[in-house]
Amino acid sequence: MYTYDVLPIDTPLIFADGTAAYSKLAKTHETHKHGYFILAPSASGKTHFVTQQKTRHWIDGDELWLAALAQPAGAWWLEPIERAEQIEARCDVITLEAKRLGFWIVGGSNTWLKPDAIVIPNWQTQKHHLQQRTQGDNDGGFTNSQLERALIQRKWFNRWAKQGVPKFLSITEAADYLTSSR
Repeated sequence: MYTYDVLPIDTPLIFADGTAAYSKLAKTHETHKHGYFILAPSASGKTHFVTQQKTRHWIDGDELWLAALAQPAGAWWLEPIERAEQIEARCDVITLEAKRLGFWIVGGSNTWLKPDAIVIPNWQTQKHHLQQRTQGDNDGGFTNSQLERALIQRKWFNRWAKQGVPKFLSITEAADYLTSSR
């Protein structure tokens, strides 16, 4: 879906000037006075939500993180949890910067950055989407064979609700809440 030159998973990274990468994204996505981050698990409809917009207000976190080289090539989400969390911490840094620049992000990578809203869809609905991916419609992320990891991810994301982050069943509900409150 997105075409970026990504790095192999074990490439050591540095901090560098991201002006060109963010400027390029700002040409294809709206920026706003205030940035937002909606955290939603694998197979919750993030890509569908983003691609169905008439005006590109929301950016898919995967597109952002790939453009910034925070995510490596390949199925990094299937790496051991410790390694996946290291990659997601890189994504948190990029999300923080993108929010500062007024981007609205919907994504599924997170370790320490407090999101503005979380989405935890009905489990049966999410399992159905995971099954669809197993049957060949996979844009990246967990499939039906990773149900245990999907449940762990849901539990991990739910910790934010216990810290007062608003929780929704759908991305549309979360986006409407955030954009109507400003």
